[in-house]
Amino acid sequence: MTGTPFGALVVFGGGVMGSAVVRGGLAAGVLEAARTTVCEPDRSKCAALAALGVRVTHDHGAAVQSSGPDAALLLAVKPQSFAELASQLRGAGVSSGRLVVSVMAGVRGERIAAELGIGARLVRAMPNTAAAVRRSMTAIAPGPRATEADLARVRALMSAVGKTVTIAEPLMDAATAVVGSGPAYVYVLAEAMMRGAREAGFDETTADEMVRGTIGGAAAMLEHHANMSPADLRSMVTSKGGTTAAAVDVLHSAGVPEAVVRAILAARDRGRELAGPVDSDD
Repeated sequence: MTGTPFGALVVFGGGVMGSAVVRGGLAAGVLEAARTTVCEPDRSKCAALAALGVRVTHDHGAAVQSSGPDAALLLAVKPQSFAELASQLRGAGVSSGRLVVSVMAGVRGERIAAELGIGARLVRAMPNTAAAVRRSMTAIAPGPRATEADLARVRALMSAVGKTVTIAEPLMDAATAVVGSGPAYVYVLAEAMMRGAREAGFDETTADEMVRGTIGGAAAMLEHHANMSPADLRSMVTSKGGTTAAAVDVLHSAGVPEAVVRAILAARDRGRELAGPVDSDD
């Protein structure tokens, strides 16, 4: 598969998300190894990154200077590390007007733009850990100075690791709660199903295999039957008075659907707390 070339890119942070984007971009033909640089201070991660053929460095200034004045910057560090990164980038003399893509949760566009201080064209993106297997869902939002061309460029990059949806930036905390944290909700369900299978009499290996296969198949049905709602798909396997109906009744009686809604809202609200108050001129 060959995608639309993204151009030169400098990735700050070669952890799970940064490396997943690089691997996916290279595999899809969106990124070129010779035009991709990863800045990663953890030397234990560098050998695997270098094996991809990209440039790897520990020096922020060297990463910027070796990439050329038009290279885009991908910020894939932990949110609590952003202030230090921004200071280092300002010290490195990053040229103004660059495209900057942030995959940091909870760091608003206006803060990123202000701390970088380079008049960047900013796009925020929230992928999830399924990017490592190129099955992420990524929410993309335009930030300060972003153009339609910038959005199209970022969509091409993030499409290399899965699917994308474009939203307004004020919804990014909610997108983090649904997309970024979402896999964890499925894993909680998987843990409970495996426990239930063991209590029903299956050994651990068989329980594990059955639950993984069942959840994978259900996910495939959701993807394949995009014209059907989850409720429609549920009705296909739920006969009145049958075994599935008995199980679903327990889930509803226990308030599981409402708990999932509350979980998403709690994750959204925590994201807002971590981001801090929104500046206002009022």
